[in-house]
Amino acid sequence: MIKLTQYNRRALYGGIISAITMGLGAYFMGNISGYEAKVLIKSSLPGINTLCNTIALASATILALLLTLLSVSSSTKSKLTKEHYTHILLIAKIDTAVFIFSIIFFQFLNIPITEADNVPSTWYTTIYYVSLALSSILSGGLISVVLMLFNAVSSMIKIVGLEVKDHPLMIQDDEAIEEDQSND
Repeated sequence: MIKLTQYNRRALYGGIISAITMGLGAYFMGNISGYEAKVLIKSSLPGINTLCNTIALASATILALLLTLLSVSSSTKSKLTKEHYTHILLIAKIDTAVFIFSIIFFQFLNIPITEADNVPSTWYTTIYYVSLALSSILSGGLISVVLMLFNAVSSMIKIVGLEVKDHPLMIQDDEAIEEDQSND
């Protein structure tokens, strides 16, 4: 199990709170009939498709940004702890999951379910609520990734740009000496 730092926990909580808030919006709409759900699916589908496309694009861009962050991390004169690289790895894992999930969800939404004649009308209500729940989870996941990326970037700014010497993600001189001695 990955040990979450205070920053990662806050970022994940931010995404969870966002997903729950968005999901509650659907819950407060109340019960809808199959016909109403079919109409709502037709009207919300373009927006959800756009959301999936945006999340997939953002996730792919974030993965590229992580490579830049790794480049800056490795080229700095300050030695960084393994915790820094585990943060980046965790961001990459969650971001990749969000990317894959958004592509799968996008493909699922492109099935012309509202045009099918043999689908029971009661299914539309379930499909509508599931699509709202999944879009809330995707949005919350992307929010978590962006918050985690912000934490990693702000740490790098403090270490590289502002030259903070006692940052928790930096190996201090005595830690570096102990590490070198243990490697011998």
